[in-house]
Amino acid sequence: MIEIRYSSEVQTAKTAGQAIVALESTIITHGMPYPQNVEVAAQVEQDIRDAGAVPATMAVMKGVLHVGLEPDQLQVLGQEKGVAKISRADMAACIATGGTGATTVAATMIAARLAGIEVFATGGIGGVHKGAETTFDISADLMELAQTPVTVVAAGAKAILDVPKTLEVLETQGVPVIGYGQDSFPAFWSAQSDLKAPLRMDGAAGIARAHATRKAMGLPGGQLVANPIPAEAEIPAEELAPVIAQAQSEADEQGISGKDVTPFLLRRIFELTGGRSLTANIALVRNNARLAAKIAQELNKRPQ
Repeated sequence: MIEIRYSSEVQTAKTAGQAIVALESTIITHGMPYPQNVEVAAQVEQDIRDAGAVPATMAVMKGVLHVGLEPDQLQVLGQEKGVAKISRADMAACIATGGTGATTVAATMIAARLAGIEVFATGGIGGVHKGAETTFDISADLMELAQTPVTVVAAGAKAILDVPKTLEVLETQGVPVIGYGQDSFPAFWSAQSDLKAPLRMDGAAGIARAHATRKAMGLPGGQLVANPIPAEAEIPAEELAPVIAQAQSEADEQGISGKDVTPFLLRRIFELTGGRSLTANIALVRNNARLAAKIAQELNKRPQ
């Protein structure tokens, strides 16, 4: 058995039967500099509390899987150097060797399942990278959604990806993709895209009911809830397209591949938009956290 350590807040919530929402930790270690990373993480946690649920930020610290971080642990993780970015392939090795790792979408889903948490809020999922027909660069997030029973609330897939191919893979893997409150599949920093969401739901109760129904049917995997960024915070897709193209071209020229692609692209888009992409990213993560809290509460009302 692996050691799972619950924060005092999460342990109290589990004992009391309160709604809990999982959060990833790569946004802390790989998303932005200190102290902004810790400030944003704390704000997202507070958004979940304000919406009536309890946050559980996941991380591996010195070989221990933490479900929820104490404030001092959040500070330590935010300043730690050389933290691994862990996914399904390397999560067990990180734990077994006593390492410290921040959880991606896939690893956070695994941690949530181990902790009995059914809802997870993130920014955007990984997916099929552009040029994947030759590189085979496809995020483990998609396969995790196909096998791990957690409802993931995200602002769609990251706009730097090949989003049509990402949707095709999700369909092939049998993952429900639910547009929240709109027919268009949101495009991360932009609320709308020219792609249609395969499903649409307009309330947290319906999403919770669908999650419970899949569980009752014995279907593996989770759900992706595609929650559009608030209109006042978005960057229009037509404005972003040339910026993303330039960043991708630079990545190709520099031979950047694998896990290094996404951090490089996000950093260059931040620079090319004068920081607007990060402002939008924070807004959409907070928006997703609030919706995830509502879904978790609705699931909590249902008989187990």
